[in-house]
Amino acid sequence: MTIFEKIAAREIPAKIIWEDDDAIAFHDVNPQAPVHVLIVPKKIIPRLAEATKSDAAILGKLLLTAAELAKKLELTNGYRVVINNGPDAGESVPHLHVHLLGKRALAWPPG
Repeated sequence: MTIFEKIAAREIPAKIIWEDDDAIAFHDVNPQAPVHVLIVPKKIIPRLAEATKSDAAILGKLLLTAAELAKKLELTNGYRVVINNGPDAGESVPHLHVHLLGKRALAWPPG
């Protein structure tokens, strides 16, 4: 079980801010911005490269949830949505997830 599965199963505490039958969102324990939320599907998809056409609905839901949470968290000056895929991209947990970052200016390119 990944740490995200354990959080969804309530085996590890987390500051959960949203949840439904398909996904869960919680604050990152190592935030890279004043707001850093992870949005995680409950279905195990190791990474974006391993998603299939049958995952289209949940992939769309993750992005729409990011937009909804950005409104709820008042990220009015903008926000960044990130999906890391593989170790070179900074993936540290092999379970697809979306990072929602905001409440500070974010540089480009990220590094």
